[in-house]
Amino acid sequence: MIALRRFLRTPEAATGALILAALLAMALSAPWLFPRDPQSIAGPALLRPFQDWALPLGTDRLGRDVLAGLFHGARTSLAVGLAAAAGAILIGAVVGTLAGFAGGVADEILMRITDAFQTVPGFLLALAFVSIAGPSLATVIVAITLGAWTGPARIARAEVLSIRERDYVAGARVIGMHPLEIAFREILPNALPPVLALSSVIVAAAILTEAALSFLGLGDPNRVTWGGMIAEGRAVLRSAPYLSIIPGVALVLTVLGVYLAGEGLVETSATRRINA
Repeated sequence: MIALRRFLRTPEAATGALILAALLAMALSAPWLFPRDPQSIAGPALLRPFQDWALPLGTDRLGRDVLAGLFHGARTSLAVGLAAAAGAILIGAVVGTLAGFAGGVADEILMRITDAFQTVPGFLLALAFVSIAGPSLATVIVAITLGAWTGPARIARAEVLSIRERDYVAGARVIGMHPLEIAFREILPNALPPVLALSSVIVAAAILTEAALSFLGLGDPNRVTWGGMIAEGRAVLRSAPYLSIIPGVALVLTVLGVYLAGEGLVETSATRRINA
């Protein structure tokens, strides 16, 4: 509770938390507020915003409800961002812990694999993977995860290298604990906080990558996405710019909220370490 109050005292964190709370509310309430398929026709095509209160943000070229798409798109963005971040941190933490704790040949092999993944830009890797495996939500999440785990792996390795020679680790060796148990039970929990600090960056990058893939037509065709909505509005950008502007603003605000919340977490953690 004290940590939460300290977190919310920072303007960045409070603003980011407010934006993310709104995103979460949109994602959770979408099935109840808009139970119909968001890709079904809801009214006349290209109805402008605020002309019909049943369709407050208007409709797209096919007569689909823009507000319903916005809410259901929040579910997709949130799912991709959180799942990709969780996967990247899990893989990175495991690889970094094994490399830092084992050292020697194992460290060299794991770090060369990490270097190989880092040589390919994350978006290009995701683009190639989805193009080969086919567009679906699970494929997009896996593709983004494959391009995002290297940062957590390097940070985890650096932390493990600084922790593995401490007294409590030596004590665990003396009493006969298994090396893997020492690595993942004694060392990893203490190496994890700096790794988790990357989560906000990964979530923001994952949301942007998913939107870019959907914009290029490589998102899940069975789901409404903000990137897909922006791409849909591109064809009528001059006559109906709201079709691209509305999801574009939602995307920018979401990424901004994630970034501000992450900055607040880093600042709160730094303050806590100083006070300790």
